[in-house]
Amino acid sequence: MRLIGLAVILTVSLTIAPLAGEAQQAGKVYRIGYLTTFPMAQSGHPSFMQGLLEHGYVEGQNLVIERRSADGNPAKLHDLAAELVRLRVAVIVAGDSSAIAPAKASTATIPIVMSVSGDPVRDGFVVTLARPGGNVTGLCNVSPELAGKRLELLKEVVPKLARVAVLGVPHRLDWPEMAAAASALGLHLQTLKVESHDQFEEAFKLAARERVGGLIVLPSPLTNTYRKSLVTWAARTRLPTVFALREYAEIGGLMAYGPNIPALHRRAATYVDKILKGAKPGDLPVEQPTKFEFVINLKTAKALGLTIPQSILLRADQVIE
Repeated sequence: MRLIGLAVILTVSLTIAPLAGEAQQAGKVYRIGYLTTFPMAQSGHPSFMQGLLEHGYVEGQNLVIERRSADGNPAKLHDLAAELVRLRVAVIVAGDSSAIAPAKASTATIPIVMSVSGDPVRDGFVVTLARPGGNVTGLCNVSPELAGKRLELLKEVVPKLARVAVLGVPHRLDWPEMAAAASALGLHLQTLKVESHDQFEEAFKLAARERVGGLIVLPSPLTNTYRKSLVTWAARTRLPTVFALREYAEIGGLMAYGPNIPALHRRAATYVDKILKGAKPGDLPVEQPTKFEFVINLKTAKALGLTIPQSILLRADQVIE
């Protein structure tokens, strides 16, 4: 009987031990930081929170989030990033591309997850997309095939198009694709490099002098921050323009073709989950987008005197009338 009793005790103990370990793990509370240039409601934060919930993280139960917003002023980001480092958060999520550099400058040890980024290799955030190295990983919102596709859309909408201006700094990842597409379509590309908001006016004046018939606006922290100004200038100069984000078309841009940004923010939660479970950011490949969306603003098309072919309207994910 003693042997039987001892066997029962050992069996129960061995059964309870792993359950206790699981309960202890389940009871752990993680503290992460979320850094963004924009007000929280206008950032990717809601989509990111949805992603966290899908992975079983519930704020107030097993998660504490330290939110820091620069409220549209990028100059505040460095101080906000330093504050998150002082709080010793387990992970810092850079909610937009402007937040990555301040976060990286503030710490070389705390993992940083990029919700969106332009060309993280060119910008020095990662060594390669496949093997980031260091403490930064996440999502890249540049996809080479998009560059050529935007030129094709412009050519379809403006059949006589010959010269296209490209506003912004072309990414290492997509310039070859854009140049090849331009050559195939018989288009000449005119680069309009801008480094500050006050250079927009001169860039559009140069476009007029060069008699370009269309414009591609490349995504960047600068162009995304001042998208209202760019849409206004495009309308004022009557330039058919293709943007990278649907938000441009929603505020009056002619067309937008690019990655589904909410999907990227949601996907960032997967990186946070892996890191909290022990993965090293330097070992997690940077992902490029897999979901894209095409938006057309018919009001703007009419204002420009353009007739959008039915074949293009049928391909659009959204038509704004």
